Amino acid sequence: MEAVPDQFMEFHPIHGTNVQLDYSATQATRVESFANGVCFSKQPLKPGEIFLVEIEDKELGWCGHLRIGLTARDPRDLEVVPEYSIPDLTDLGDSWVFAITRNHNKVAEEVENVQEPGDGLLGGQRLGRGEVENQDDAISKPKTFFTDSHLHIGNVRIPRDKLVGRSRPGRFSHILDDLYKTNALPPTARRSRIGVLYVQKGPDLGDMHIIINGEDMGASARGIPTIEPLYAVVDVFAATKCVRIVQVEYGFSSLQTLCRKSIQKHIVHRMAIDWLELPEALKRFCKYE
Repeated sequence: MEAVPDQFMEFHPIHGTNVQLDYSATQATRVESFANGVCFSKQPLKPGEIFLVEIEDKELGWCGHLRIGLTARDPRDLEVVPEYSIPDLTDLGDSWVFAITRNHNKVAEEVENVQEPGDGLLGGQRLGRGEVENQDDAISKPKTFFTDSHLHIGNVRIPRDKLVGRSRPGRFSHILDDLYKTNALPPTARRSRIGVLYVQKGPDLGDMHIIINGEDMGASARGIPTIEPLYAVVDVFAATKCVRIVQVEYGFSSLQTLCRKSIQKHIVHRMAIDWLELPEALKRFCKYE
């Protein structure tokens, strides 16, 4: 697949009434209530281009978490931004949104019911719901997918480096790093990274995939029409209070990224970065990214 041109991702200026964007339009915070937190990408996504966010802050006392997906509806054409992405936005049609839960995010596919592109699936087929939170669905087996430097979805290649969430620097951050490497921490935790993209599956159809901390959750919706532009949808809902867009490099790594990788390779854990004689900005970048 052709390399996806690097596009600086921002949130659309049209969003839910309880959302406040920062000056760069890359951080969205729900300032009131638990609803009216629907946000969109400023530009439509290209095939294979991921819209990736990191959970920056949470709010206790609410039930439910971040929701993410795609919509073929141009935010500028909405008379009013729906209060909820599910079911308000999805009921309008041409929108496919998935609720992120603590454990149950893998899509359960029934092969005999899956239609291939060209079978008349004009509106797209939603394969998983993801609303049920069941502790029995938690997968305790350590994952080995971090041995590959890239995530492969069909012919799409995405660098894993930016896809994986990292713990906040702190007293036990070196222990939490090991947990993140096995994707053992909940997808809804702070610093968790969640993204959405679609891959082309024919001239005018595509499959939507949700990525959580570097792991592909499977095709959440198949046969999505790709004739119209597709925008990312991020619903800063309930217990999720603030998210930040993470910019993904598809080409060669920047000098800043190469420096960070080199520094992290030669330290015991991230707390040791504070002992190095480096500019504070570089130290912060090495600890957070």
